[in-house]
Amino acid sequence: MKAFVSIDIEGIPYIVSRHHTNVNGELYSEARQIMTDCLVVVLDSLFKLGFDGAVVADSHGPMVNILPGRLPDRVALVRGYPRATSMVAGAKGCDAAFFLGYHAKPGTPNANFDHTMSSLTLRSVKVNGEECSEFLINAALLGELGIPVVMVAGDKALLEDDVKRSTPWAARAELKESLGRYSSISPSPTQIAEILRNACKEAAESVKNKNARLFRFQSPINLEIQFTSTAYAEIAANLPNSVRSNGTTVTYKASTTSEAYLVMELLIMAASGVRSQVEA
Repeated sequence: MKAFVSIDIEGIPYIVSRHHTNVNGELYSEARQIMTDCLVVVLDSLFKLGFDGAVVADSHGPMVNILPGRLPDRVALVRGYPRATSMVAGAKGCDAAFFLGYHAKPGTPNANFDHTMSSLTLRSVKVNGEECSEFLINAALLGELGIPVVMVAGDKALLEDDVKRSTPWAARAELKESLGRYSSISPSPTQIAEILRNACKEAAESVKNKNARLFRFQSPINLEIQFTSTAYAEIAANLPNSVRSNGTTVTYKASTTSEAYLVMELLIMAASGVRSQVEA
């Protein structure tokens, strides 16, 4: 069996400051170490549980956070951004997905760095009227590819909301309980490792027993993106078949989750281009 691991940073334990999450931040090197520590625990656990290979998608910011020299054998690392299908690039051919370091959607109280995909350019992402976290969007794309999400580790705010409601079969590993957007409490490193090992064991058993299911959005996909600036929506509305429903919101109807995902990524890049050229 081959595991797919998508790893973000905001749901990693002890990560609370923008100095952690920014590659130029004073605490970024610490964050990379902690992120890699958690990943190594998961990979070692999965190999001991019968997985014979893994693909890891480094999925925060410029997506060059993981320290490659720390990774065990039999692991392929997906790095760099931009890339098609962003946080789940490289998943094709894998048997089960594990999300590590995931966080809650925008507007969630007591959640570290609550956002979806881009806090600088997006205020919210809705699919079929439901406000989505990165977890939901990524899980749905994997579901379309026939890959079940069997474990989610990260912020309690996400686990008790989207994960518990939409993928109740997935093992949940609480790595932090956020006290606000920039504060949280986490167990000791030894306890964190134990929490991750136990969740991996539960997830592996669900794969073995075929209890895991696929999460999918109902088609057609009604994608609604609210931007943080009217300037971003102006550019996004130039996409054929998109509709600007108000000053900051653009909608798009897609036939598949894959199409919606690629459109979302395209519009994020367009908005980032506007920001860098005009407003930064």
